[in-house]
Amino acid sequence: MTLKDKVIVITGASSGMGAATTKLAVDEGAKLVIGARNADKLAALKNSTSHPENVITQVTDVYELDQVEALVKTAVDEFGQLDIIYNNAGIMPQDTIANSDPKSWQQMVDTNIIGVLNGIKASLPYMHKQGHGLIMATDSVAGHVLYPGSATYNGTKFAVRAIMEGLRQEEHANGIKSGIISPGAVNTNLFDSVGNQEIEANLRKMAEDNSMVLSAEDVAHAAIYMMSQPATVDVNEIIVRPIGQSI
Repeated sequence: MTLKDKVIVITGASSGMGAATTKLAVDEGAKLVIGARNADKLAALKNSTSHPENVITQVTDVYELDQVEALVKTAVDEFGQLDIIYNNAGIMPQDTIANSDPKSWQQMVDTNIIGVLNGIKASLPYMHKQGHGLIMATDSVAGHVLYPGSATYNGTKFAVRAIMEGLRQEEHANGIKSGIISPGAVNTNLFDSVGNQEIEANLRKMAEDNSMVLSAEDVAHAAIYMMSQPATVDVNEIIVRPIGQSI
């Protein structure tokens, strides 16, 4: 299946994996409505694509259901349909439960879990009416395996994995596909949200070795692969790791 003229909504689009996926999807001929909290970064991304006329930007906080609904409505109003939503917004605070800031727990739940649920909730009415659609989310290897210093983050990503599998079971008979992209370590601005200075420094040191981290473009290619499947094919999970990652 080609992405030409497909209408795609991407959250968390202003940088990293969301930005890379936006650029590739535009190159493939898709029409994009992209959301994030930073208007300037969204505008810069739009102007850096191969066809900025096919990109609409809209400031969106994924924790606010009405803002996500407005983002999706823009896609339908401007382009006539909603083929794909990619719930990509996320943050990655890292620390032990004992040492972590409880505020970070709430921020992760709001962004990583509620943000995905809001994207699903906003999209389903249109996809039910159409009789087709693909709902995607960025998960993580952290949603498949556990490791110390990340229990709360692991919990949010295990939750996304469960939500998306439940969605698959609930909606496949309605012609709606669903899938998660689960990357390992990725060299993006997610490192900025780590919080623990020692863990952040170790991650940045690790990122100096290309065998230990993926690029945002590596993950974007996996997302485009999921988006590009024929109507009868539903790819539900893609795990993509750097070759040097052991977990």
